[in-house]
Amino acid sequence: MEKGKKRTREENKEEIEAGSSDADHSLSLEQNLTFSDTLVALRIMRAQFPQIDKAAIQPFILQSQLYSSVKDRTQVDRDLESLRREKVVRIFKLNTGQDDHGIMLLDDYIKQMEHVIRRMEERKQGDLEVFKWFKAYVIESKLEPSIEHQELCSLLSLGGRVKDDHISLLINAGLLTRQLIDPNMYWFAIPNIGSILKGISQGRKELISLLNRRRYKEMMLVPLEKKRLRLSPLDMRFHLRDLIGSGHLKTAHSPTGIVVRVSKD
Repeated sequence: MEKGKKRTREENKEEIEAGSSDADHSLSLEQNLTFSDTLVALRIMRAQFPQIDKAAIQPFILQSQLYSSVKDRTQVDRDLESLRREKVVRIFKLNTGQDDHGIMLLDDYIKQMEHVIRRMEERKQGDLEVFKWFKAYVIESKLEPSIEHQELCSLLSLGGRVKDDHISLLINAGLLTRQLIDPNMYWFAIPNIGSILKGISQGRKELISLLNRRRYKEMMLVPLEKKRLRLSPLDMRFHLRDLIGSGHLKTAHSPTGIVVRVSKD
């Protein structure tokens, strides 16, 4: 983000959303591997999020993808913290790896949430008023990736009398997941993301395996980006950004273009 110039929440939100109209999907990864700042990276990556047929999922970005495209990781962390506090984005802990975090525009997350609520309404599944309380009192005030059981109940009670069934509904809808280490703590979650998370894990393995089978465990970026992965609904660009940012792959410039190779352990 620009230094010395304080941007408003609305300006930041509009900057990211603008990408869907002006990001050029035909640009190769070699042409836009790095960006000048976090906002630009979020905007372009949101716009380039793969169209996935089977899953009704709003665009999200992995934190590792931002690390691959903005040189200063500390600046990325600072920018994300500002955007989170301004309620422009929400950050979610993903179960695909210890340090995996997904970033979604708050407005996109609310659309995702409303889609799930509509589906539950159609099936007449339980006491659905809890979703209104969750949106109005929990999402609005609790900006961290996790929440403790007592605090969750306390915030929900601003809407009405909280029952155990209400919490179960939120978990069944995919809005919360119980933490394994401490069952009194919940992670906020992105509904409908299960098959995508599976694709992230399988795509990572498939891409690294593909490169490991090559003589020098490397390949030129341009032909690599055109390859399709069998085990992931996400495109090669999504996985390359992720694995470069997490350090599993690295890039080097050569006279004929960018080379991608497997990092030595």
